[in-house]
Amino acid sequence: MVLNELGARINGALQALSKEPVIDEKAVDALLREICGALLESDVNVQLVQKMRQNVKSRINMDELASSTNKRKVIQTAVFEELCSLVDPGVQPWTPQKGKQNVVMFVGLQGSGKTTSCTKLATYYKRKGMKVGLVCADTFRAGAFDQLKQNAARAHIPYYGSYSETDPVQIALDGVAQFKKNKFDLIIVDTSGRHKQEAELFEEMEQIAKATKPNNTIFVMDGTIGQAADAQARAFKESVDIGSIIITKMDGHAKGGGAISAVAATGSPIEFIGTGEHIHDLDKFSARPFISKLLGMGDISGLVDAVQDMHMSGKNKDMMENLAKGVFTLKDMRDQLQNIMSMGPLSKIMGMMPGMSPEMMQGFDADESTRRLRSYMCVFDSMTETELNGDGAVFSNERRLHRVARGAGVRPVEIQALLYQHQQFGQIVKKMGGPKGMLSKMNPNAMQQMAKNPAASANMLKQMGGMGGMQNMMQQMGGMGGMQNMIQQMGGMGGVQNMMQQMMGGGGGGGGGMGGLQDMMSQMMG
Repeated sequence: MVLNELGARINGALQALSKEPVIDEKAVDALLREICGALLESDVNVQLVQKMRQNVKSRINMDELASSTNKRKVIQTAVFEELCSLVDPGVQPWTPQKGKQNVVMFVGLQGSGKTTSCTKLATYYKRKGMKVGLVCADTFRAGAFDQLKQNAARAHIPYYGSYSETDPVQIALDGVAQFKKNKFDLIIVDTSGRHKQEAELFEEMEQIAKATKPNNTIFVMDGTIGQAADAQARAFKESVDIGSIIITKMDGHAKGGGAISAVAATGSPIEFIGTGEHIHDLDKFSARPFISKLLGMGDISGLVDAVQDMHMSGKNKDMMENLAKGVFTLKDMRDQLQNIMSMGPLSKIMGMMPGMSPEMMQGFDADESTRRLRSYMCVFDSMTETELNGDGAVFSNERRLHRVARGAGVRPVEIQALLYQHQQFGQIVKKMGGPKGMLSKMNPNAMQQMAKNPAASANMLKQMGGMGGMQNMMQQMGGMGGMQNMIQQMGGMGGVQNMMQQMMGGGGGGGGGMGGLQDMMSQMMG
């Protein structure tokens, strides 16, 4: 099963426990049996699963639970903590420092996704404001330089390589020297891979490492190998100084959980996991946020990180002033859509939000959502400045409506649907703004605690405005009848865009106004 299915199985077991009329030894055993079965199906080592089961049982004292008023919470917390321990290697990976010249060397077997991961990592740190360069020292595989060049050009990242030079050590040396001369913060060196762990591979790695003196060596591992990741990680760790590991292909294979737990058992630091083929599909790995996201409790810290990468400080000043007044113009909506699209794939952002369980995400069509957002942007680009600064009332004039439709290449009915959505968001802004607005009821200290301890998310969400959790909040915000309906309505212009836009445009009242997601998150994080 893929990770989403694993999360759904574990989540289902925890929900079944909450429906049990009596919490006793039998109920706990049934819960652990279901969770352990799900982990074994995900190719997690049977000894690791057995150890986790024993640890959970030792954490739960049934005699104390008999008199406890919150037995379910105690059991769920114990399960959460042990799942975190299962994938936590216990060591922190090396991270580059901005302002210093950092050299990183990529190593791994052929076909593990090494070259693609190089570009993904470069893009990740480019969003952090670093000056990043790529060096292709892979002379073994035909087309390696062409692949890196195409990926780098698409991501607008400088690169270095050679069609004539056959010595990978010389290419690496020249490339690193050139980027250092130009004061680059991070230089990523891609090296050759092999079909198996040959002595030649390690010898070449050692030569390149000796010449370039990398600050960190990243081992890229194929997540589809499951438990075999244990032996592979140990072999590389004994041969070269591995600073961190990236596990790829975690988006569509049954053995992803097994690979993570196997690597964690070796004590090797996992830095990122690859979750797709696109350039943004590289997630920073941390045990607690990973398990929290897997169980549908969201990843507040990851969401804050994504917002901070947008560098919105000083931007959207007009929008924030409008929100403080309870005004939401078409231009404000356009700005928020641009912010959403700059954060990466919608499915990735949705997965970070508390309350978004894996089964809910299964009904989410990210490609269709992105296409619709781009269509909206074409509509906004076809409007005049006066039209953008208004509330859409001028489009009661059909000639004006048809003019914008022709300019955007869409049907008038699609613009009317967009205007309807804008009207709905305008009402939400009025609800959320002001001293009695929804966001003013959020407890910043509670939200900060939730970011540090994802296991507490469910309880924290119930305190958000006294609305009984995220689902009630979404019902009040969008009037869509709950999260499940919201996902199902994705094709009808409602759905996920609503929530994203509402979150991005959240609130302008209270203590000076919180226009936009970044301000909201900043206050939540303290």
